[in-house]
Amino acid sequence: MQVSIACTEQNLRSRSSEDRLCGPRPGPGGGNGGLVGVGHGNPPGGGGSGPKARAAVVPRPPGPAGALRESTGRGTGMKYRNLGKSGLRVSCLGLGTWVTFGSQISDETAEDVLTVAYEHGVNLFDTAEVYAAGKAERTLGNILKSKGWRAETERGLSRKHIIEGLRGSLERLQLGYVDIVFANRSDPNSPMEEIVRAMTYVINQGLALYWGTSRWGAAEIMEAYSMARQFNLIPPVCEQAEHHLFQREKVEMQLPELYHKIGVGSVTWSPLACGLITSKYDGRVPDTCRVTIKGYQWHKDKVQSEDGKKQQAKVMDLLPIAHQLGCTVAQLAIAWCLRSEGVSSVLLGVSSAEQLVEHLGALQVLNQLTPQTVMEIDGLLGNKPHPKK
Repeated sequence: MQVSIACTEQNLRSRSSEDRLCGPRPGPGGGNGGLVGVGHGNPPGGGGSGPKARAAVVPRPPGPAGALRESTGRGTGMKYRNLGKSGLRVSCLGLGTWVTFGSQISDETAEDVLTVAYEHGVNLFDTAEVYAAGKAERTLGNILKSKGWRAETERGLSRKHIIEGLRGSLERLQLGYVDIVFANRSDPNSPMEEIVRAMTYVINQGLALYWGTSRWGAAEIMEAYSMARQFNLIPPVCEQAEHHLFQREKVEMQLPELYHKIGVGSVTWSPLACGLITSKYDGRVPDTCRVTIKGYQWHKDKVQSEDGKKQQAKVMDLLPIAHQLGCTVAQLAIAWCLRSEGVSSVLLGVSSAEQLVEHLGALQVLNQLTPQTVMEIDGLLGNKPHPKK
């Protein structure tokens, strides 16, 4: 199972008052620091006893049709968007823990990275039970517990694994619930109705607030939505998909249609193609990069393949544009991902706090990406997807 933790607007009070979001304010009663609902009764839709949610967000007037509503943290400059058409607000740059936490970096470095992310307004942290055999979740959970932010072995999407897997994740994370649980990869061995009913169950039990899909096809997402509507169940609110300069079709052609039709947003990952879009390779493989990690020979083979070399050459072609904008190629690539329609958040994977600070600088580049600049990038890449006739 894959989970994300989001610190919602009314629970940012542990930071300075200047760092709260510009936009809708929480109603009377507010909430403490940490993630909404922890230790304060059940989340919306949850079962069991306990007080109801203590704060309500005043809705803003609807924005332009098809546009993601956005607000900015005063102290950090971080932008927050709705997750699809749900009410959950997430930072437009999130932090993923794949490869790094519990494996590539020490717990001390992980704490530095998480602290920098939090102080810069990041409120979306992504992990999974398979990352470093559960160590990534334990590392993240220990840090969240020590900071006071709040913030099973079976595979597949059977009802048994969805429920037991999520409970196992919650135990390792030392949390009562997560904001969103993802069904990572579709499962042809589990009926869609069973998957949707199980996700509805964990939400009604208060183990999660929303659910989404990861690496699902558009037809599968639509089937889940139709199943939910047919049986009065809870539909997914977002899809998690790979998206970068060399992986474009799904996020740019398929998911925007789902966003407009059924409100499914996107959380994307690997904006730098596992480090390929950084200009650090340049025909060679540095000793400190992730392709040298045990189990990542597939990525090394990809980097050294003919296609990989061609992609590295295109990355070098982007350097003049990056220099013109006063940024790095990595910042340019991340900002390019953020400009895609329907994208709620882009997950970053870093191995140091310094690297995270650099990547967060993509927010300043985003406003400089004019249609003319995007067209210039498309011309250099030569891979812009087009609707199929």
